[in-house]
Amino acid sequence: MVRFKALAGVVALSALAAACSGGGSEQSAPAETTETATPEPAPETAEASAAPADTGPPAVDNVETLDGVEYASLTGDAAAGKMVFAQCRTCHVTDPGVNRTGPSMAGIVGREAGTVEGFNYTDANKNSGITWTEEKMFQYLENPQRVIPKTKMIFAGLPDAQKRADVIAYLKDPS
Repeated sequence: MVRFKALAGVVALSALAAACSGGGSEQSAPAETTETATPEPAPETAEASAAPADTGPPAVDNVETLDGVEYASLTGDAAAGKMVFAQCRTCHVTDPGVNRTGPSMAGIVGREAGTVEGFNYTDANKNSGITWTEEKMFQYLENPQRVIPKTKMIFAGLPDAQKRADVIAYLKDPS
């Protein structure tokens, strides 16, 4: 209970600090003003500077990532990928026909999404139309909920592009 209260306190202080900061870094010393000074234009409203509206998941053939990194620009290391995949083992294994909370990852590269025998997929996954190319997996591993909204996979993603490439190298040949 003490840890929870401490965590809640840290979160509350973080939120308070963010709210008090004004969101900008333009809090320098006030500029000298004269009667003939031209007023500066008003800052953009929150609506105008907000991120673009959610346009839904990327198209099946779209492999653009949020970080802008292209899969082809990296070389994956299967040994490093095995280490990164350790966090995935809670739900996934690379053994054929063995499903856990998530489906088996055996033979994932080139497989159609939602087709592992014996695994109960969400309709979102089954009907995604995705074939797991290396590039699409690279995009998916960055932020799974972005690529297949309403998937039951709760993994937040791997923001590190090299780690994503390493995991894919491992999944291509997990032996």
